[in-house]
Amino acid sequence: MPNIKSAIKRVKTNEKANAQNSQTKSTMRTAVKKAETAVLNKEENAQDLLKSAIQQLDKAASKGLIHKNTASRKKARLMKKA
Repeated sequence: MPNIKSAIKRVKTNEKANAQNSQTKSTMRTAVKKAETAVLNKEENAQDLLKSAIQQLDKAASKGLIHKNTASRKKARLMKKA
């Protein structure tokens, strides 16, 4: 544990940011998996899940959690499966 006040603050903010980033990434991955399974099983709500997954990918890319090209590639692959 750091002794310097600013270092203590950084540890706290880093923990908060890490928790938030993990949550957003997890939500994104879940949305992508749900969309993929819905498309493969030809479910009725596949288009809605696909739209949701694309939104989550865009959100993660805009926050810098994943690279914008990675998001673009994942979206393209999802659309190709659909």
